[in-house]
Amino acid sequence: MRSSLLSRLFRSKPEPAAPTAPSGHILPDWAALLDTDRPIWEDAKQRAKTGPRVLIATNVSGHSPATVIESVLAVALTLRGANVHTLVCDKVMPACLRAQNDNVLDPGVFERYELPRVLCDGCLSVGRYTYDPLGLANHDFSRLLSSDARVAAKQRADSVPLDRIPSFELDGLPLGEHAYAGALRFFARGDLDGELAGELVLRRYFEASLQAASVTRTLLAEQQFDVACFHHGIYVPQGITGAVARDLGVRVVNWNPAYRNGCFIFSHGDTYHHTLMDEPTDTWENMPWTATMEDQIMAYLKSRRSGARDWIWYHEKPDEDFVAYAREVGLDLDKPIVGMLSNVVWDAQLHYPANAFPNMLTWVMQTIEYFGRRPAIQLVLRVHPAEIRGTARSRQPLVAEIERAFPQLPPNVFVIPPESPVSTYAAMAPANAVIIYGTKTGVELASFGTPTIVAGEAWIRNKGITLDANSPAEYFDILDGLPLAERMSPEAVTRARTYAYHFFFRRMVPLPFMTPTGAWPPYEVSIHSIRELGPGVHPGLDVLCDGILTGAPFVYPAETLGVHDS
Repeated sequence: MRSSLLSRLFRSKPEPAAPTAPSGHILPDWAALLDTDRPIWEDAKQRAKTGPRVLIATNVSGHSPATVIESVLAVALTLRGANVHTLVCDKVMPACLRAQNDNVLDPGVFERYELPRVLCDGCLSVGRYTYDPLGLANHDFSRLLSSDARVAAKQRADSVPLDRIPSFELDGLPLGEHAYAGALRFFARGDLDGELAGELVLRRYFEASLQAASVTRTLLAEQQFDVACFHHGIYVPQGITGAVARDLGVRVVNWNPAYRNGCFIFSHGDTYHHTLMDEPTDTWENMPWTATMEDQIMAYLKSRRSGARDWIWYHEKPDEDFVAYAREVGLDLDKPIVGMLSNVVWDAQLHYPANAFPNMLTWVMQTIEYFGRRPAIQLVLRVHPAEIRGTARSRQPLVAEIERAFPQLPPNVFVIPPESPVSTYAAMAPANAVIIYGTKTGVELASFGTPTIVAGEAWIRNKGITLDANSPAEYFDILDGLPLAERMSPEAVTRARTYAYHFFFRRMVPLPFMTPTGAWPPYEVSIHSIRELGPGVHPGLDVLCDGILTGAPFVYPAETLGVHDS
């Protein structure tokens, strides 16, 4: 039976201790693959010397889900004439995104600068094993970080007042924001309150941010790149790499695994956490819409209840019998119900100017308080299952936070905990409207005609589909209008389904040669020759390479090429 790939995707795990191929070919054996067409590869590298200059800034190469994909891009781009360089941290940073509270059990490791002993040896060996056989230009942090810059980073990290670190900017770059997000990711919390080691860990992430900024500036001063491509686009050091590159006029491409099997999301300029909210609507709203396209997206959305076509999902066997659950907890299905979907508290804690509230916890507490004053409406809050099944088990459970704020919940407020097998879709089905913060489930809800209220950074914001709140006043004005007199209009539902098609089938670009492993990393490169990565073989790979090289949109034309599920 499959288990949730998200519990493994982009999660730090022990990596091979030496640069030898692990059993099962989990990392691509590029030496062997290149040997199948060595003349083609050597000729491609020669021709690429005068081509567009691309920096694959993996940085933390032991984060093997990223290294696998970025090594594929390095090969594919070289075969298309690009002069590809790589950037790798070789045991320099005192903190990074590979560190999590489940693989660095003692936060004192940061204080004692022992991360190289705990994580870095295995990390670097993955990068060497994966990248060295390619014979491309590589740049190491240790060469790019001068001793003076290293000392300056430590001095500044130790001297800036703690409360100023999250908002700290250097030359206008938000280094502190990413450092703070990195520390929250390590602790799997939405804040550092009560964490005895919170300050020292945050200061080490801040120091690593300053180091990464210096490394990136030095490299980009030495080498002229047309574009820098790398995973995440947030945290340490990826967020810093992006900030410096943008500041110096280098085009940035970020990516993450997508929900659908074998698919990935790429974005221009910044992490998709930001760009999807501001994507121009003319990218999708003028698509010719057909009954076949509608059937395709609705079939896929229905499949998401079980995750049958996804490699990111949260329930093995979701319980669809919400009537029984309602009876058990005393929820009256004959009275108005408003649904509410939370996010994981610590995930991607960045600044979003459009958010109505400063953070998710504030939104949750004020919403519960509001509905406590409206007893005629029942509020059903579904806590995100990823709190316990995601990339890192949350150490700041939302249920515990609610219990502290409300020792006695209002009788019309019902909280479904993350461990509950109750299907999120079944729980939201009876709702008059659903309030979301940042979940992508809003795309699905609107496609089924459920009015959706957006209070945070959900990607369906700004699409002319949802009720978007940009301030607390706007938010509560919207809530004052509940329950709504009717569901979404047929025209609004069609618009929502059009966007859902674009989001799930066009922005999620298929790479059918990337197949799940059920191990670590969670996918592998299933090819027999590098010819398979050349132009014209896989349309999805062509879309990604064209976007990286020319700035073309990262949109897979599923409406003409067909919907592909690997």
